[in-house]
Amino acid sequence: CGDVHERLSLYKRLASCNDADKIDDLQEEMIDRFGKLPEPAKALVETHRLRVLAKPIGIIKIDAHGEAAQLVFEPNPPIDAMRIISLIQKNRHIKLNGQDKLRITASMPDLAARVLQIKTTIRALVG
Repeated sequence: CGDVHERLSLYKRLASCNDADKIDDLQEEMIDRFGKLPEPAKALVETHRLRVLAKPIGIIKIDAHGEAAQLVFEPNPPIDAMRIISLIQKNRHIKLNGQDKLRITASMPDLAARVLQIKTTIRALVG
């Protein structure tokens, strides 16, 4: 995917995908056109999947690295506070970090581990 205009077009199309099925369709199209996706492209697709999953519960930012991830909520997120409290009580590696952030502390050595940990946490919050 070397052409700059083509890349920008794909970025725009990915940004407009607002559900998992549309992301899957675009990913399949990219694989059909270009072959196996390089790691940066996989990371971009997985990051967008997390954004789409997180948006309905008011998560506006996700930061992750090898040992921790942080989920940042919008002011007054559309999620029951008791659901967050319950998640924290059941998972020692998840803590509140200020009024609007959840911090997940776990070994996440690669993209797949980070995505899995964050997806699991978001799905637990969604219910």
